Amino acid sequence: MPGVLDNINIANDIKKINPQDYRRLAKEIRTFLVSKVSETGGHLASNLGVVELTMALHLFLDFPKDKLIWDVGHQSYTHKLLTGRKDQFSSLRQMDGISGFPKRSESDCDAFDTGHSSTAVSAALGMVHARDLKGEDNKVVAVLGDGALTGGMAFEALNNAGRLKSNMIIILNDNNMSISKNVGGMANYLAKLRTNTKYTEFKENMENTLTSKLPGGKEVVNILKRSKDAVKYFMLPSMFFEDIGLTYIGPIDGHNIEDMLSALKTANKTNKAVVIH
Repeated sequence: MPGVLDNINIANDIKKINPQDYRRLAKEIRTFLVSKVSETGGHLASNLGVVELTMALHLFLDFPKDKLIWDVGHQSYTHKLLTGRKDQFSSLRQMDGISGFPKRSESDCDAFDTGHSSTAVSAALGMVHARDLKGEDNKVVAVLGDGALTGGMAFEALNNAGRLKSNMIIILNDNNMSISKNVGGMANYLAKLRTNTKYTEFKENMENTLTSKLPGGKEVVNILKRSKDAVKYFMLPSMFFEDIGLTYIGPIDGHNIEDMLSALKTANKTNKAVVIH
């Protein structure tokens, strides 16, 4: 029986797929990538992790009119598959073959040549200004990894995007993966909160009250301590992005196509830069 992936040969073909077949298509894409990358070499794990996210973006965007910029660029294999390069994957990263990164000379669906250098938001911001100056209405989306978020250029662009009075969507692909441990301003931001005097006093008073007056209070305190990181994960990103003028939506399960589509459609209704986390 023909696979779902067999029906995708050019950009936007995914929109003809029955939604009931999305999960099957995601599985076929992963199987295809494992097979091809095992032969040619390349970035496998990072691409397996963005299959549903990429599918949602392709269901939402209209290529090549709309612009999708990747950071990191080596997560674009599914994007290449869905934009007519499936039959070229045996040449991935080979001499005269398709690139392991987005490449404008390779496809008009690749909006920006990008590698791993925190450039996506800056490039997207420039495309938004160009779009608005020309009076056009295409969508612009930047996919930013949490590792790329540690680059100064990304923060400079986010700061500028916070003043934007036009629509732009930034996807923060927060998979907690990078070449080395992420450090920098965000870590300092968390440390500042933890060492805040009022926060420390509140925490100590709460622990004392729970342990002295509540049966089983000590165990409750231990549970709260274990869940502290989860609370920070869900609350602090929103505070950071909203504080610099960006609209924040999330956290969203990047493997849930329906949830991602809903978030993208919501983000597209605003006249601001929106971060989907």
